[in-house]
Amino acid sequence: MKNILLIGAGKSSSYLIKYLLEKPDEENIFLTIGDIHIENAKKLVHHSKKINIIKFDVFDAHQRKENIENCDIVISMLPASLHIEIAKDCIKYGKHLVTASYISKEMKALDAQVKDRGLVFMNEIGLDPGLDHMSAMKVIHSLRDKNAKLLLFESFCGGLVAPESDTNLWNYKFTWNPRNVVLAGQGGAAMFIQENTYKYIPYHKLFRRTEFLTINNTKFEAYANRDSLKYRDVYGLQEIPTMYRGTIRKVGFSRAWNIFVQLGMTDDSYTIENSEQMSYRDFVNLFLAYSPSDSVELKLRSYLKIDQDDVMWEKLVELDIFNPNKKVGLKNATPAQILQKILEDSWTLKKEDKDMIVMQHLFGYEINGKKQQIESSLMVIGENQTYTAMAKTVGLPVAIATLKILKGEIKTPGVQLPIAKEVYLPILKELEAYGIQFSEKKVPYLGYNPNHVIG
Repeated sequence: MKNILLIGAGKSSSYLIKYLLEKPDEENIFLTIGDIHIENAKKLVHHSKKINIIKFDVFDAHQRKENIENCDIVISMLPASLHIEIAKDCIKYGKHLVTASYISKEMKALDAQVKDRGLVFMNEIGLDPGLDHMSAMKVIHSLRDKNAKLLLFESFCGGLVAPESDTNLWNYKFTWNPRNVVLAGQGGAAMFIQENTYKYIPYHKLFRRTEFLTINNTKFEAYANRDSLKYRDVYGLQEIPTMYRGTIRKVGFSRAWNIFVQLGMTDDSYTIENSEQMSYRDFVNLFLAYSPSDSVELKLRSYLKIDQDDVMWEKLVELDIFNPNKKVGLKNATPAQILQKILEDSWTLKKEDKDMIVMQHLFGYEINGKKQQIESSLMVIGENQTYTAMAKTVGLPVAIATLKILKGEIKTPGVQLPIAKEVYLPILKELEAYGIQFSEKKVPYLGYNPNHVIG
């Protein structure tokens, strides 16, 4: 029997667990789920002889040793910062490891040890990162096989609310960690390359420099990811003239979100005195000039030059941020933490709400002297608040990779991401059975598109 240890049973684990538990008995696997809050896991499973749920503290070295030593492979669905001690134990006890997180410098530094032990440490095998790598490399490799020259690569991904559950003016609800949404784009300028020219967008300008795209006859916008160039070497695109990666939102979101950025509400670097007793209205007033004769609403409209009949104003009112009776209820909170609390009141998925994952790649290339372009798109709709499209597109690649490593079908050792054909081809093929399939079509080569506001 092959023993799988899953550490972390958060929102992205529902489909992962379902996939493993639905495997027939001949797969001969046993799943142990460890979480600091065991009720998380209990909500996702029914009685089964193939599962054990334990309270797991990742900081308990003795517990980590005991559980990792007694399994064949570890799946860590914890935040990326918590993977490293698990990884070190996996090396010590000779266990494979799978995560959906970006490869950190600390994880990469373990590569030689992992190879010496003949282990597979598969990372970046979720949605983004994960499906983006696999689907992109499939097209890139096929173009290289035809001796095509890559001229352009643009990649976009977004977790959104499905049209049937889109019930607010922002056209958005949280489908993953709300904190990451609030802090998105911070930590340095967004950078990309366009027509062989390096471009940089500072955080305070990020949400007003968007690109527009159409997927399945629906128009979206995208703002630039912080570093679009980190995968040039990984993808073998060192000489490509244009490379851009962005986050998808419905049109109008970024302009409205920019209000919070300009006010300073997304700042996470300091705490606010007496935040616990502060009202939502008081919080807004913190960022406005002192003027006892003017209302908070008037001061904000004047400062940001928002007309009263502007939809931007309606979006703010919808969030109830001017309510003098709603309390923040968070002690010593940062502005970003308070903003997150306010947004969660309005943007949390309801029980039967459905989310939506949207991804698109654009590949511009030249072959036999002719310039062409491929558009590769994916759209996945979730089932409900638990079995979301986000959980599906993150969890299923993780689960499939785990079993393939156990079976020896993925066997190249080392700290890696899924860019090799032996990894992405069988995983993408199996995902098709679950409705996760990219549609590819040739479109006229656009190159630099003046309608794209990314320059």
